[in-house]
Amino acid sequence: MEKLTNKEEEIMRVLWNLKKAFVKEIVAELPEPKPHYNTISTIVRNMEEKGFINHSAFGKSHQYYPAISQEDYKKTFMHKTIQHYFENSYKNVVSFFAKEEKISVSELKEIISIIEKNQNKKA
Repeated sequence: MEKLTNKEEEIMRVLWNLKKAFVKEIVAELPEPKPHYNTISTIVRNMEEKGFINHSAFGKSHQYYPAISQEDYKKTFMHKTIQHYFENSYKNVVSFFAKEEKISVSELKEIISIIEKNQNKKA
C-alpha cells in the first residue's frame, strides 16, 4: 500500500468520519478555501483506482466509502515510518520524542502501564 498524499489523507479523514459520502458532501467538510468540486472528484476517482475507496452507484452519482479502515492505514503507515526513519526500533521512536520534549514523564509512565497490562493479559 502506498502512502496517501496530504490532500488524499484529508479526504480519507472525511470519509472515515462520515462513513460514506457523495463528492459534494466531502467538499462541504473540507476547510476553507474549498477546493473545486471537479478537483475533489478527480482525486477521489484516483484514490478508488489505488484501492483506498469504493463506491455505490445511484444512477449517475456515486457515493464513496473507505475501502481501508483508518486503523489499518495507520498501522501500515506507522510501520513504514518506524522502519525507514527509526531503524525499525520503537525505542528510537520514543527516544526521539523524549529528546524533542514532545512526550512527558507521565505519558511515558502511561505507556509503560499499557505495555505491562498487555503482557499480563498474555501471561
